[in-house]
Amino acid sequence: MNFASDNAYSAHPAVLAVLSEANSGAVMGYGADPVTARAEAAIRDLLEAPDAVVRFVATGTAANALVCAQLAPSWGRIYCHQDAHIETSECAAPEFFSHGAKLITLPGQGGKLTPDTLAQAVHVGAGAGLNGGLNALVSITNATEWGTVYTPDEVAALARVAHEAGLPLHMDGARFANAVATLGCSAADLTWRAGVDALCLGGTKNGAMGAEAMVFFDPARAEGFDYRRKQSGHVLSKNRYLSAQMLALATDGLWLDLAARANAKAQMLAQAVTEGGGQLLQAVQSNAIFAAIPKAAHDRAQAAGALYYLWPDKSAEGLDPVPVRLVCAWDTPDADVAGLAAILRG
Repeated sequence: MNFASDNAYSAHPAVLAVLSEANSGAVMGYGADPVTARAEAAIRDLLEAPDAVVRFVATGTAANALVCAQLAPSWGRIYCHQDAHIETSECAAPEFFSHGAKLITLPGQGGKLTPDTLAQAVHVGAGAGLNGGLNALVSITNATEWGTVYTPDEVAALARVAHEAGLPLHMDGARFANAVATLGCSAADLTWRAGVDALCLGGTKNGAMGAEAMVFFDPARAEGFDYRRKQSGHVLSKNRYLSAQMLALATDGLWLDLAARANAKAQMLAQAVTEGGGQLLQAVQSNAIFAAIPKAAHDRAQAAGALYYLWPDKSAEGLDPVPVRLVCAWDTPDADVAGLAAILRG
């Protein structure tokens, strides 16, 4: 029973099928192939953004780091939540690839920034002068690192603050599909229509082997980006195998179907947590559950071989209740979900 992460499970058969289809004959390398062209067009269609620049990389860290570096100079200040993946889990890759941009972290309930908090920080940063660097970028995550979801209106409110200060808005969408599936809105409503300037659209956690899309809604913001991606070592020679994965997910709504499956499994576990005397630490709005469960339930789960992370770190071992993070994938076995739910209920 593995609930450690949605990257623990397999690639969807449709992804493997498209990879197999792409694995025939000779095509030009480095993205100059028909599969890549089709995949880029499919992502533009998905986002209702016909003029967007779409490129692919294999990891979310690369996607975030390269996009942040594209939008923020080395002397720039990048505003993000204190628990943002670019702050906690990317080994300073955004700073490295931007050659020194500074992450300014802000608090916020449930992993979400508020317009007031952001506005105050941006105002202070604008007065930092030469010594403090220049305000450059705002970055948010949707779904957040706490499993919560920004609505289109919430995104738009943050975008207004950013844009009034002359800053672009980047969205880390490693679990963007889960957010859209929860909200039932269009991908366009949650991105460019709400003021997002660049999106990192995740595939790896949603049925791909390893593929992410980087999207610049205004082509002007992508000027020179192909050279940046090449210099970083993230232009694949056999790019068709990377693109094919995103093409599969973007075909016939598969990306949303898989996310909805994962979200539904999470809801089952959330109900079991509360029925078993546990407490949800955040509203369950995507495929992740953050909860404090009785130590007895934790001990039973460990004895049954359940894998998951203590949250926020292993120092929670021995506490009662035990704070945990449980994450469901599109193909987390139903039997495992039912088994852990029974354990949580006691």
